Amino acid sequence: MNFDRTTFQKIHTRQIDVATYKCTSETFIVEGVLKDSRLADAYGPTGKLLPPGTIHHMIIRMQVKGPDLIIEDIEVEMPTLPNEFCIETINCLEPIKGMRIASGFTSKVKKLAGGVKGCVHLVALMTAMAPAAFQGIFSGMDRKYKTPEMISQSMENTCWVWRSGGPLINRLSDAEN
Repeated sequence: MNFDRTTFQKIHTRQIDVATYKCTSETFIVEGVLKDSRLADAYGPTGKLLPPGTIHHMIIRMQVKGPDLIIEDIEVEMPTLPNEFCIETINCLEPIKGMRIASGFTSKVKKLAGGVKGCVHLVALMTAMAPAAFQGIFSGMDRKYKTPEMISQSMENTCWVWRSGGPLINRLSDAEN
């Protein structure tokens, strides 16, 4: 494919930003922001011509307790929505409270808050936040020494590099012995 973006018209952007804040030695706030912007005139579902502007602006804040990554609380803000009915989904992430950010998290979120149970944009933001929360929280906790066993327990099977029997898990096993 020959993709020269200077020859095409950009019509939409989605920005997702995730930040992690340390509250206590084991409590963190993870804040995610999703913004969809229409960059050109477009017709909406009712046939009305819509000008460029923000379509979605949504914010999720999670209070997460580490190192087990348990979601203790969730807060949702929806400053900009495409229609007034979207606000009815503001509590769709409530069933996520108490969950652990671990393998299978994305599928559980989709099952609990996806489709007609919630908002596809909030689900997209939440599932983008999970790996960023993992990274941010463990970066925030890295100020304390962790044994190879502790690292292995938290990292094993989180991705290809950290797979069971892979070189990094094996290296940690060798360090323990």
